[in-house]
Amino acid sequence: MLYLRMAVAMGISFWASRLLLEYLGVEDFGIYNIVGGVVVLFTFLNNALSGATQRFLNFELGKKNFERLNRVFNTSLVIHIFIGLLIALLSETIGLWFLNTQMSVPAARLEAANWVFQISVAGTFVSIIRVPFNALIVAHERMDFFAFVGISECLAKLLIVFLLSVGGCDRLIFYALLMFLVIAGTSWVFKIYCSRNFPETIKFSFPRERQMFKEILSFSGWNLISGIAIMSAGQGGNMLLNIFYGVVVNAAMGITNQVNSAVYQFVSNFQTAFNPQIVKSYAENDRSYFIRLIFGASKMSYFLMFLLAVPVFLNIDFLLGVWLTNVPAHTENFVRLMLIFLMIDAINGPLWVLIGATGDIKVYAICVSSLNLLNLPCAYFALKLGAAPEAVLGIRIVVNFAMMVSRLIILRKKVALPVRKFIAKVCVPAGVVSLLCVPVPAMIVFYCGQGWQTFFTTSILWLFFCVPAIWFLGFGNEERSLFLTFRQKFLNKINLKR
Repeated sequence: MLYLRMAVAMGISFWASRLLLEYLGVEDFGIYNIVGGVVVLFTFLNNALSGATQRFLNFELGKKNFERLNRVFNTSLVIHIFIGLLIALLSETIGLWFLNTQMSVPAARLEAANWVFQISVAGTFVSIIRVPFNALIVAHERMDFFAFVGISECLAKLLIVFLLSVGGCDRLIFYALLMFLVIAGTSWVFKIYCSRNFPETIKFSFPRERQMFKEILSFSGWNLISGIAIMSAGQGGNMLLNIFYGVVVNAAMGITNQVNSAVYQFVSNFQTAFNPQIVKSYAENDRSYFIRLIFGASKMSYFLMFLLAVPVFLNIDFLLGVWLTNVPAHTENFVRLMLIFLMIDAINGPLWVLIGATGDIKVYAICVSSLNLLNLPCAYFALKLGAAPEAVLGIRIVVNFAMMVSRLIILRKKVALPVRKFIAKVCVPAGVVSLLCVPVPAMIVFYCGQGWQTFFTTSILWLFFCVPAIWFLGFGNEERSLFLTFRQKFLNKINLKR
C-alpha cells in the first residue's frame, strides 16, 4: 500500500510541479518555496517532538502497555499544541522581520509574499497538531489507511494546480490558500480515523504525570539539537542561496526538492514499514532480530534508492526537458548532487531509528548534530568566496558521509553494533554492485547522448544488470531470507483478505 501511494504521489508530484512552474512562473515559484522555508525554519521544534512521539508510542506498543500508551498520546498532544503556538509566535515576529528586511523578494511581489507567509503559518500550526495522530497510525502499522490518505492528498493537490488556471485572482496567494485547506482536511481525517479505531488511546484527559513530560521533553530536547542542525543544512542553505543568488536559484532548489521528495518515497515508505519493528524488537530485547533488521533495512534502502537514482542521474538533462517547459539554471546539477546525498542518507535511516529506540540520544545529538551544523558556516564561506551554488549541496554530501561514520561509532558503544560486520555486509556489497553496474549505462549515455531511445535502452540494461547483481552479490543469505519472509507475509495477507 505504501508503494502504491508512492507511485501515485511521484507521478502527481512531477506532473503538478511542471504545471505549477508554468502557472506561477519561475519568480513566484521561487517565492513560494523560499517564503514557506522561513516558516519551516521554526518547525525544528516540532520535528524534534514528532520523533519523540513516534519513538514512545512504538516502544509502549512493543511493551503492550496500553494504559501508558494513552498517557504518552495525551502528553504528546498537549506538548504539540504548545509548540504550535510557540512556532506561530516566532513566525509572526522573527519570521516576519526576516522576510521583509533580509530576503531578496521583488518589491512588486512583497505583499503577496506576506500573504503566503501568513497562510503558511496557519498550515504549519495545523500540521503540528496532527503529528500525534499520524504517529499513532504508523505505530499500529495501519499502512493501508496511511497510504489511502496520502493518495487522496496528492490528488487534491493536483486538483489545486488545475484550479490555478482560473483567472481574476493572484495565483500565488490562491495556491497557498488551497494548500492550507488540503492540510486542514487531511488532518481532520486523521483525527476521525483515530477516534474510531483507537478510542481508548486518544481518550483525552489533561496529563498530570510530570515524569512523562520529563521523559518526552528530555528525549525531545536532545532531538531538538538534531532538528536545528537539519534545518540549518536544508532551509538555511536555501536562505543563503537566496541572499547570494536570488529567487531564480531558489526555484531550481524547489524543483530539486520536488525530485528529492518523490525519489526518496521509495526508501521512506520502505523504512516507514520497518521502523516500528526495529523499535518494538528493541523494546522486547530481541537483539538478534533488531540487528538483523538494521543490516537488512540499511542495505535494502540503499539498493532501492540506487535502482531509481542512477537512471535519473544519467538522463537528468533529458528528463527535466521532458518534464518542465522552463528549466531554471543549475537544476540539473542540483538534482545530481541531491541523488548522491540521498543514496548515503538511505543507509543512515535505520541507524538513526535504532539510536532513537534506545531513548538515550545525548551523545548522538552532540556529536552528529555538531557535524551537521558545519553545513551552514561552510556553505556561507564557500559562497562568500565566489563558489557556485552547487557548493552548498556538495558540502552536504561530505558532511552526510561523516555523520554516517559517527552514527556507526556511537551504535558500537551503545548497543554493541558490529561495525566491521556492518561495513562488510552492507557497505562493501553496496560498493561492489555500484562499481559493476554503473559503467555500462554511463558509457552509453556518454557516447550516444540523451534522448528517448537512450533513456529506454539504459533503463532496460540497468534492470538487466542491476537486479541480478543485487540479488546474488548485494544480498547475503540473511537479506534473501528476510526478503522472502516479508514477501510470504504479504501474500498471506492478500489471501486472508480474499
